[in-house]
Amino acid sequence: MKVWKLVSGILSMVLFILVAFQSCAAGVSNALENNGEVSGSAGLIVAVLMLAGGIVSVATRKSEKMGGNIALIILFGLAALLGFSNYGSFSDLMIWSVWCLLNAILAVVAIITGKKKA
Repeated sequence: MKVWKLVSGILSMVLFILVAFQSCAAGVSNALENNGEVSGSAGLIVAVLMLAGGIVSVATRKSEKMGGNIALIILFGLAALLGFSNYGSFSDLMIWSVWCLLNAILAVVAIITGKKKA
């Protein structure tokens, strides 16, 4: 699981840039169309949560305790929930939400497999 945490953390930090730029563009589009959607703003929050999750993932990759995995579940789970519930016209937000959900599920798996070793 250490390799997964390192790879997913680095990917999440890199994807933060892409998601943030896409969210800014979606927010401008929503504002210009005056359609009342909040998918751009939700995308920015998802991007920040992805960045935080990536940092926590890299920082806690060698930890044997459950605190880092619990933080990952909260950060990535909240990002996935927010993304799935607010994607609207910004359909790429669904893709980033799936990435966040996958990371949250793998953090749960890390907790379960970590308990078996103890």
